[in-house]
Amino acid sequence: MFAPAYLDHNATTPVHPAVLEAMLPYFDVRYGNASSRHEYGRAARKAVDEARQRVAAAVGAHPTEVVFTSGGSESNNLFLKGAAACLKPSLVAVSAIEHPCVREPAKALQRSGWQMHEIAVDGEGRVVPADYADVLARKPALVSVMLANNETGVLQDVAALAEQARACRAWFHSDAVQALGKVAVDFRRLNAAGVHGLTLSAHKVGGPKGAGALVLDKRVELKPLISGGGHERGLRSGTENVPAIVGFGVACELAVADLEQKKNNLLALRTQLEQGLGGQGATIFAAAAERLPNTSYFAFDDLDGETLVGKLDRAGFAVASGAACSSANPEPSHVLLSMGVPAGLARGAVRISLGASTTEVQIQNFLATLADTVAQLKRLTAIAV
Repeated sequence: MFAPAYLDHNATTPVHPAVLEAMLPYFDVRYGNASSRHEYGRAARKAVDEARQRVAAAVGAHPTEVVFTSGGSESNNLFLKGAAACLKPSLVAVSAIEHPCVREPAKALQRSGWQMHEIAVDGEGRVVPADYADVLARKPALVSVMLANNETGVLQDVAALAEQARACRAWFHSDAVQALGKVAVDFRRLNAAGVHGLTLSAHKVGGPKGAGALVLDKRVELKPLISGGGHERGLRSGTENVPAIVGFGVACELAVADLEQKKNNLLALRTQLEQGLGGQGATIFAAAAERLPNTSYFAFDDLDGETLVGKLDRAGFAVASGAACSSANPEPSHVLLSMGVPAGLARGAVRISLGASTTEVQIQNFLATLADTVAQLKRLTAIAV
């Protein structure tokens, strides 16, 4: 019997049963405010501290470097806006394929006297060395390059990029939201290379929505986005979301357990998927680049991605036409356009992102359904012409 298949794990993941189990008491019997001095508060504070240790351990950081936030968007904004507020207006450089929650804060800084440069990428979605060297020669104060792209899955050599940025004394940030739990993320190694801030999010790794972290080199001075009671070392005021933070900690611990085996399993499934896609004539974006093992981004000539996604959804397959955070935008993916993909082909983009629950049978069923759906749409297109 056919069962629906969820193939959009880069958008969000189901909460792991162990995560849910760990969270439940903090909605009920352990409901204390972590800032309260009594027993209920102390229990909540202990839970937050333990979660901080788990998040830190998952990425090779020290617990004091972990600042809890509401998610990836807030963490990215906190670093860029918070650092900029402590610096004289200068140049901020971000890669052309960043998530909107990096690009938009960078654009907003322009209204405060900053200049902004979008670092070019090549046809595979990798930072262009010559353009990066040119912008470093202009001595940017802030640089942000994501570790893994949410649409294509392309991995950047962030350590090498940060090492190059050290000469101009730039604060270097990387959005690692999509990388955690899919590839090894080591803040200590990255920090030694020159990375000062790393963004994480719980709901991408089997945790709850509404929890994230900025892993921060304590030498970086940030002005908080939210002022108040001085929570999170004064960087993020507000009563801690204890259940979500507890869940985040457990999710991080689970995400990095047996990581190599998980990577190999996902890569085998992606290989099966992309062999089938290639056989159907799809263009696979960034196929030659090093990518996340779970991500495949493709298109068919003359087919609209939104239409294809809608039909696949009705057939029982949850996939994406781009980034979930930008789904209201009808324009072609800025990531693909930055890679030089023609707008017509970019409008046809469909993203498949696999997860722990994905099976070979689901991939087989998806490919069969995709072939039928593409054939149907092409017939309709031919009739319309």
